[in-house]
Amino acid sequence: MNRYTTLSLLVVALAGTGAVAYATNGGVENDALAIGKAKISLTQAVTAAERHVNGKASRAEYENSKQGWIYDVEVVSGAKVFDVRVDADKGTVIASAEDKADHDDEHDAQD
Repeated sequence: MNRYTTLSLLVVALAGTGAVAYATNGGVENDALAIGKAKISLTQAVTAAERHVNGKASRAEYENSKQGWIYDVEVVSGAKVFDVRVDADKGTVIASAEDKADHDDEHDAQD
């Protein structure tokens, strides 16, 4: 009887761990899969960012930040590089800053 109790507890513990992992992940495996829920496309976000700083996008990614789901677009305008954040639901620019160091994803630590 003791073996069944131990086995039952092990099964409950594993199921609980799986549920916590699923809840922590929000039910989404990664950012790439989450983009399906975005109301605007990556192309629309890039266009908004390029227009905002009058430049050309060199990199764009979809990510979850403190502001919620956003597109983070790196735009080159003349000799300057800008990090432009576009709201994934509205398509509006919510932040823009010159990236003087341009250490790629250093700004992600600030999210």
